[in-house]
Amino acid sequence: MTGGKPASCSRPGSAGAASTGGWAGVGGCPAEPGREAPLTLRRDDALGPEARALIAESEAEQAAIYPPEFRFAFSPDALIAARTRFLVGYRNGRAIACGGVAPCDGYGELKRIFVTRSARGSGAADAILAGLETEARAAGLDLLRLETGEDSPAALKLYARLGYHRRGPFGAYAENGSSVFMEKRLTGSGPATPSQESTRGMASVTAAHPPGRGRTGASDR
Repeated sequence: MTGGKPASCSRPGSAGAASTGGWAGVGGCPAEPGREAPLTLRRDDALGPEARALIAESEAEQAAIYPPEFRFAFSPDALIAARTRFLVGYRNGRAIACGGVAPCDGYGELKRIFVTRSARGSGAADAILAGLETEARAAGLDLLRLETGEDSPAALKLYARLGYHRRGPFGAYAENGSSVFMEKRLTGSGPATPSQESTRGMASVTAAHPPGRGRTGASDR
């Protein structure tokens, strides 16, 4: 989530910001094994039309849950400027999930984790997070952090199940009565592995755009 400034990775109140990816858009319990086609993850750091459509859908859901002052997710332009490694998950040729890891000083911040409503409970969120943990390791990052909200219980349950622990505010964030801050140390944990119920969810990662292409310069909600 390397090379970026902490303030550029968490800018409460910045233009176009919303809350991070650890929010309501990742709800649902993992589906039973074998029920869903594998999820193919593709890098899309330039944020093509499918990535932007998922981000717009996530923004609309967050706006229905959180007031503007409690939404800190990056806009597409902010994601690109922060050199975010962004993944889009495809099932049967349809984009159904997304998320990014933004490089900050000494850690990566998860941004825009989202699964479209019809695909929740299928293991897609586990697969996106596993892919992003792999991307973080590849970037030399061994610590991931995120900001999500108290009104996103499914997201909080997901992150806790995958080894993320609550902590205090980081970067430019401050306590506000709504945000929840979490982190996970990747060192020594080996490759990111989704839970047994969702191992079917991650088939491959391909580059929709080569790393760095289309980037000028990083929430989970």
